[in-house]
Amino acid sequence: MIEPFKANFLTPTKPFRELSVLLAIHDSPRHSQHRIGRITHLSSSMVNNYIKKFHREGLITVTGETNRSQAYHLTPLGRERLISRLLSYSAELVQLYGATKREIAERLGHFEDEGIHAIALYGAAETAEVVYAALKDTSLRVLGVVDGDPAKQGRPFNGFEVQAPQRLRDMAVDAVVITSFARQEEIHQDIRALLGENVRVKKLSDL
Repeated sequence: MIEPFKANFLTPTKPFRELSVLLAIHDSPRHSQHRIGRITHLSSSMVNNYIKKFHREGLITVTGETNRSQAYHLTPLGRERLISRLLSYSAELVQLYGATKREIAERLGHFEDEGIHAIALYGAAETAEVVYAALKDTSLRVLGVVDGDPAKQGRPFNGFEVQAPQRLRDMAVDAVVITSFARQEEIHQDIRALLGENVRVKKLSDL
């Protein structure tokens, strides 16, 4: 199920809302319109409008006499629309990922001008995956990955084992890149307490 999220720059469009409702119906035909609204972050009235629209267009069938007993099922045409929307959505995500990776790689490429060649990543979440992928298009060497979350320590990350932040002392790095949007200032202070001023610290907002 595609989980909508609150975004400042990516406003849900009509095709995205349509995809969300079709997916909710596909995943559970017995969902009430209220439940579909909660899953898709849409108002009940908007869900009701989409249900009526889909029914008129032959994308779904409706069974049951009352709101409590009604069920919604995708028709072959509805499944075709769902697949079409999914493919378009996926293609846009891939394009967005590619553009983001290229932008990060270009910014990371300037590190060499500052005498930075070996780095460590602080943070082993989704953002770190994008940064690590972008690093492949640069000459920078990653010597390790650390995370303050004990649940992530010891887990694999792109050929590395995620370690505790204290292990940064054992890494001969020129800089530590904070690959997390959350707690950046707090993490920055933690790194400074560990390493002093000898190693540079780069935040995503600095790239």
